[in-house]
Amino acid sequence: MSVDDGPLCQTVLSATIARRIQQEITNDREKSEHSPLLVGFLSNGDPAARMYADWTAKTCVNNGFQFQLREVDREELEDRLVDANRDENVDGIIVYYPVFGNRQDQYLQQIVDVSKDVEGLNHTYIFNLYQNIRFLDEEKLQKSVLPCTPLAVVKILEYLQIYNPILPYGSRLFGHTVTVINRSEVVGRPLAALLANDGATLYSVDVTGVQIFSRGEGIRKRRHDVTEAGHMSLESCLPLSDVVISGVPGESFKIPIQHIKSGACCINFSSEKNFPPGIKEKASIYVPAIGKVTIVILLRNLLVSVRYLNPLLKGY
Repeated sequence: MSVDDGPLCQTVLSATIARRIQQEITNDREKSEHSPLLVGFLSNGDPAARMYADWTAKTCVNNGFQFQLREVDREELEDRLVDANRDENVDGIIVYYPVFGNRQDQYLQQIVDVSKDVEGLNHTYIFNLYQNIRFLDEEKLQKSVLPCTPLAVVKILEYLQIYNPILPYGSRLFGHTVTVINRSEVVGRPLAALLANDGATLYSVDVTGVQIFSRGEGIRKRRHDVTEAGHMSLESCLPLSDVVISGVPGESFKIPIQHIKSGACCINFSSEKNFPPGIKEKASIYVPAIGKVTIVILLRNLLVSVRYLNPLLKGY
């Protein structure tokens, strides 16, 4: 290849990755005659939430799942969630946040029964995520549900073969250094924990500074530790990282690509374009968006919930 042939960077679209996961989900669902019912609750006027609900409905219908969108006043949402928990016909529940936009939303996340929580937001699931507990039972037959967007990133890294299948399960990112730009409680921090628990040395960057998530030298610790890295900045993390993942919501934020390691794998999970156009001159792989993978992960979590709820009755 001559220098005139352009950059080597491969742009990988989320739809390509989603199709593979979608087929796996379809194969699992077809093992039973039961068509799982997912119920979505919408209690706000957020256009993004409405769009997510529409995507969910379309993806469910296209893959043989049932979906009902229930629009309720936010003051009635708690009672409607309790009703759905008790309804044997409901297999999974998703709430389109924000509802109140404060700590009351965290309370609502705990109202959803753990057996119907397809978003992985129940305390049981969040505790397991940070403690690196991957199953709900001692026999290790029932997987713990993980939040959809962080799990979508994991599935993308698996598809891109960043995860090393030669290494044992739970350590397949050993040897990789990752920077995650975003430390929100919804996506950034759980994503950092997931990747560190899988063996990566991870730099978590937000406006308050840098934290290092790691299982230590030789990943000997059972779960990750977090240490403050006050001496570091985004600019010092990027040259060390062979994977850069960004989810900053601000339209004005752009990653300083001159600091990105040549040949890095770059993934954007923000609704904005965090990576400027020149990223293709530095990265070896670029994933510009992950939304379609996130939606199919929702269905994957629904199947996990169905097996947990009543596997014998529903044929799983």
